[in-house]
Amino acid sequence: MAKIRLDQLTKQFGDVVAVDDVTLEVADREFLTLLGPSGCGKTTTL
Repeated sequence: MAKIRLDQLTKQFGDVVAVDDVTLEVADREFLTLLGPSGCGKTTTL
């Protein structure tokens, strides 16, 4: 059984916080879509 789990993920580039305290879990056979405006941290989260 595969799954993806993020637990309090934070990523900072210098003084800029790109992703702040993201927690999520995607179970086997689930589909996840990240939506948001340009520059909000979607690609960084992936």
